[in-house]
Amino acid sequence: MQKLHGSTLRLAAAVTLAAAAMSASAAFAEGKYDVGASDTEIKMGHFNPYSGPVSAWGTVGKLQSAFWKKINEEGGINGRKINFISYDDAYSPPKAVEQSRRLVESDQVLGLFNPMGTASNLAIQKYMNGMKVPQIFVSSGAIAFGNPSVYPWTMGWLNYASEGRVYARYLLEQKPDAKVALFYQNDDFGKGFVNGFREALGDKAKTMIVGEASYEISEPTIDSQIVTLKATGADVLFNMSSPKFAAQAIRKLADLNWKPMHFLTSSSAQIGSTLGPAGLENSVGIISTNYYKDSTDPRWKDDPAMQNWNAFMDKYYPEGDKTDTTNVYAYLVSETIAQVLKQAGDDLTRENVMRQAANLQQFSTPLLLPGVTISTSATDYFPIEQLQLIQFNGHTWDFIGGVIDGSAE
Repeated sequence: MQKLHGSTLRLAAAVTLAAAAMSASAAFAEGKYDVGASDTEIKMGHFNPYSGPVSAWGTVGKLQSAFWKKINEEGGINGRKINFISYDDAYSPPKAVEQSRRLVESDQVLGLFNPMGTASNLAIQKYMNGMKVPQIFVSSGAIAFGNPSVYPWTMGWLNYASEGRVYARYLLEQKPDAKVALFYQNDDFGKGFVNGFREALGDKAKTMIVGEASYEISEPTIDSQIVTLKATGADVLFNMSSPKFAAQAIRKLADLNWKPMHFLTSSSAQIGSTLGPAGLENSVGIISTNYYKDSTDPRWKDDPAMQNWNAFMDKYYPEGDKTDTTNVYAYLVSETIAQVLKQAGDDLTRENVMRQAANLQQFSTPLLLPGVTISTSATDYFPIEQLQLIQFNGHTWDFIGGVIDGSAE
């Protein structure tokens, strides 16, 4: 009996130890969650101008909805489905504040991902940081979205100042005696490019910049500003406008038979939403930048990444315009957000999501141009600073030189 009793005790002890080990393992594997995340779901917030003066950019949110549908059909992120909630802010800061509060306080999202617009995101930045809710990969390049010491919960994407520096450095090399006219949207969107451009020109800005004109987003037309800039005698135009006004400017240049060297920011250098409406023949020679593959460029016709993107468009977003490369951008930034969530693993706290967003080490997706990678750190909140200069030939874009780093020197 004593022997049997000892065996029973040993068996009971083994069972207890096994149960304890299983319990410890389960506890270790158990997810850590903040509001908006669970074992089965990640709730993501977004706003976009589906209506209003820059509704052409509404395609970003539409493509992203399609992207997350695809991801969910493939099993989600680390086994969790993405609940993507996107609202229209009509490119209006007060509306953006309203929609952000709705997403954070009513919908209780984990964070806002790739919300659109400089003014709209500036309007919510203090609120998001006060609430300690991620505002990640802001669809803007304003310098204010790359200031982690002041706003640790807000991370930008492209840096407008970096893009402005790339144009200025090219101009100093190719046309150092240029007479430059600046045309820009009168807000942080336009001024971000201006500041980077001036910074890179240095002391030469005083002599090279011969005229400036701005516009308000509410204006119906900008023809008078272009007429004024032509009268300065400028032989270079740096056009920092959103698609609707960029198209107007291109058409007005043609009407005036003014043919300066024409720099157009990457946010508006879209064949579908800008150059097409302006007239492709009027757009020949425009110089811009890019960092991802152009869906209209025949050089990528047989590229596997572009073939996959085209297949995605056919299946998940058939109404989308394949000539609007904004749809490539929207896919690329969605892939990057997906990478952040993958890296977060089962620790889906808001703090860890921000930590992973600031820990992208030369991340690359097949839609990036060769030589371009995405890197972030605790002190670098701009994922995209490597850019390729491009020039429109009437059908597509030709490369100018190689990839340039637009970081501040």
